[in-house]
Amino acid sequence: MPEKDEETSDHEKQWIIKISMRGGLLHVSRNGIGTTKSFIYICLKWVLWLSLSFYFFTSFLISLESNTNTNKPKPISHTKPAAVVSRALFESSVTAAVAATTTLSSNLKGLKVYIYDLPSKYNVDWLSNDRCEKHLFASEVAIHRALMTSDVRTMNPSEADFFFVPIYVSCNFSTVNGFPAIGHARSLFSSAIRLISSEKPFWNRSMGSDHVFVASHDFGSCFHTMEDVAIADGVPEMLKKSIILQTFGVNFKHPCQDVENVVIPPYISPESVKSTVASFSGGRQRRDIFAFFRGKMEIHPKNISGRFYSKRIRTDIWEKYNNDRRFYLRRNRFVGYQSEIARSVFCLCPLGWAPWSPRLVESVALGCVPVVIADGIRLPFPEAVKWPEISLTVAEKDVKKLGRILEHVAATNLSYIQRNLRDPAISRALLYNDPMVIGDATWQVLVALARRLDSRSWRRSSAFGQ
Repeated sequence: MPEKDEETSDHEKQWIIKISMRGGLLHVSRNGIGTTKSFIYICLKWVLWLSLSFYFFTSFLISLESNTNTNKPKPISHTKPAAVVSRALFESSVTAAVAATTTLSSNLKGLKVYIYDLPSKYNVDWLSNDRCEKHLFASEVAIHRALMTSDVRTMNPSEADFFFVPIYVSCNFSTVNGFPAIGHARSLFSSAIRLISSEKPFWNRSMGSDHVFVASHDFGSCFHTMEDVAIADGVPEMLKKSIILQTFGVNFKHPCQDVENVVIPPYISPESVKSTVASFSGGRQRRDIFAFFRGKMEIHPKNISGRFYSKRIRTDIWEKYNNDRRFYLRRNRFVGYQSEIARSVFCLCPLGWAPWSPRLVESVALGCVPVVIADGIRLPFPEAVKWPEISLTVAEKDVKKLGRILEHVAATNLSYIQRNLRDPAISRALLYNDPMVIGDATWQVLVALARRLDSRSWRRSSAFGQ
């Protein structure tokens, strides 16, 4: 570049760019002197930088997609096609994506799961009844399906950390009352264990300590609907060294959790939740119901045991608040009751025979504050779902003070709880998807198993010993 004339004024020293089209060529001048070469060099430099940035960015996205094999987040929508992402934004996006991938990978610690290919009488034969894969105990089906297409699945049992045994227990529906009947559970589990221990060496070498089962019924691995009978029977001896994924959980010593266990949520169809949300299109639903409950509320005990369902808690709720205009209580069934949850501020979740309830999941997924009335209940995935920040717990003895308690919360910290409930990661952690989605209920199960790798994986402990 030529030296500037010392006598040239500051104004004259500035670049004067004149652009015109002459004979199809672009001409640029500085104080009348042609600088076409410099201008083209600058343009080519920018085009090259943008091309390389786009190439590396798209390559990274393709690589990330193949590595995670999960539902991808929605791509960024550019309202201005000509807009160019700045270098700082590009670098920060790449850094964040790499960090997220690293975090997810570290959560599972290279976990590998082998799924036994059991004869169909243990699982898929039961699917002839459509209810089997849709009712509240269907997590046994949902987890199996999600694992079958998951990246953690291995076809080589020698490299597996855990062995999943897919047995569908709750798909046997009673012809008398239509509810799942699990009297056959123990014999079905015993038969499956005899089979896998005779055909493959993996059960015998660890005595089942790295084997995983699902027990999604009332009292989990005790396999009975009545607590006193469940306690008397206890966990079958054959399962006591294994890991049980069960909906039952309490924070005190109980025979039905006298086994290594992970508390999981009951099954609620993600499609039903999406359908309910879609039915309220056009904005956030106005919550015109203050306190809601629909379900069994006995006035007199009607079961053969002569005991009140729900330890009489639901009966007390009905007797105390049936005529209270703040409470919307219904005892009969209604197919579209999720729409009522979506209209409610507080959703009552009292215990049934067991402490847990499907309403816990439905309430959270539809933005209604769950009111947990079940003393000592242990809720699923507390590391992912901060239950104290999204729910309200009322002691069973205080159920007749429920109206006053809810009014106090509504006047103080209701907006805080509702804001926390709107975090999509919370509802995602309680719903099962097929295929599995990072952060969903099956993913949380895998994270829980990954925490037990050092103590439960025979492969890793054996390698460490060697």
